[in-house]
Amino acid sequence: MNTTRWLGLGITLLAPTLWVPATAMADTLEAVQERDSVRCGVNAAQPGFSSLDDNDQYRGLDTDVCRAIAAAALGDASKVNFVPLDSVERFAALQSGEVDVLSRTTTWTSSRDTTLGMNFTGVSYYDGQAFMVASDLGVQSAKELDGAAICTQSGTTSELNLSDYFRINNMTYDAVVFDSPEQSIAGFEAGRCDVLSSDASQLYAQRIQLADPNMAVVLPEIISKEPLGPAVRQGDDQWFNIVKWSLFAMLSAEELGVSQANVDEQLSSENPDVMRLLGQDGDFGEAMGLSSDWAYQIVKQVGNYADIYDRNVGADSDFNIARGLNALWKDGGIQYAPPIR
Repeated sequence: MNTTRWLGLGITLLAPTLWVPATAMADTLEAVQERDSVRCGVNAAQPGFSSLDDNDQYRGLDTDVCRAIAAAALGDASKVNFVPLDSVERFAALQSGEVDVLSRTTTWTSSRDTTLGMNFTGVSYYDGQAFMVASDLGVQSAKELDGAAICTQSGTTSELNLSDYFRINNMTYDAVVFDSPEQSIAGFEAGRCDVLSSDASQLYAQRIQLADPNMAVVLPEIISKEPLGPAVRQGDDQWFNIVKWSLFAMLSAEELGVSQANVDEQLSSENPDVMRLLGQDGDFGEAMGLSSDWAYQIVKQVGNYADIYDRNVGADSDFNIARGLNALWKDGGIQYAPPIR
């Protein structure tokens, strides 16, 4: 896999609201197939979601979503160019066509969905903003943070969420704002703030990167809804459908008991839902310009949703984050995919 970062795009310096429709880039699938790779915008360093491993390969839940899209569109999950983007430049990179899809712990909000020329295609991870505090402060609840200095990151939903939470609870705080997660955690570790606030998923990742993870604790309160998911440019329904159904295919596979470990055995299943999912009955890829085995390729090469969750942030990872809201609807969570039929 190649890691690509295009430079010299002046548009990345502009405010995201200065969006100009990219009508010339409407046929994204054709461009992806001609290029023979999917350009996927990701976080540069958020373990569990997108970060480089010891072999300089991107690993994480968000990057596996990118691989699923490549498996569906190109039949090869390895054909992804990962483009590391910070929180400020990510939207301009998608708008300009620097990337084909943004899969970067990005919260689905009304303004982003309606004013930036982008469409969210689903929720890959249900998250929420939380607080991490130094253990020696003895703080047990966010309600004890009145007057605290709080480190957070610019260009994110965290800033507004903090303002709302403290105003509602008649508390004050001093914001210490940084440009990147790396700067935020460094500021917290250096004592520039008492508290670090971000999505809970990011806080878990940042905590284990501390020289002494026991120096900090994540408080139990979740103060916001942060549905995170991939996004594409508006104006290309075919590509929107491909990205959307790549995520849905992984969720459907988990619900049907089809995993990376048993997908070949499941090819002989007589369950009509499994047959449709794996391309043994009907051709549900045709309307998207894909082969009939598009979902089989996703599960075979990348896995179902449980596979990518467990190895990146769940039971088989260093984070061991419980599924919670990210469990399937039938298991007490809210993850749900429409049927393939």
